[in-house]
Amino acid sequence: MTLALVKEGSPATDPEEALDRVFFALSDPVRRSILRRLDEGPALVSELAAPFEMSLQAVSRHIQVLVRSGLVAQERTGRIARCNLDAAPLYDAAVWINHYTKYWQQSFDELAAFVKALPPPAAKAGPKRAAKKKASKRARK
Repeated sequence: MTLALVKEGSPATDPEEALDRVFFALSDPVRRSILRRLDEGPALVSELAAPFEMSLQAVSRHIQVLVRSGLVAQERTGRIARCNLDAAPLYDAAVWINHYTKYWQQSFDELAAFVKALPPPAAKAGPKRAAKKKASKRARK
């Protein structure tokens, strides 16, 4: 599956395949970093490659994975490629993930019930109270 996602040039037509491509694209920290940068606005491929210690060709391969996932759109003018973020495919991924929130929400609800059932903490002598006790002991002597 990984090799097919990297080498295929055609856009995904099946919703499951499209979701696979989005999650595959998000699985790499370099690609997530590129998406964070594109969230600030369009950028040239050379600008996207600047922070990474890898070849321009390696960064271009990462960008192509993002393009095939639908998360990045590229506009070419001669040899210049400008990239834009297209966050629309993230919606389907968010919907898919949201389906499973019931599992961690249940855990949070159980934790809240547990904390609510705990006995209240015992009152401790604060710094002022401790100072008053010392002062009253000295006054008695």
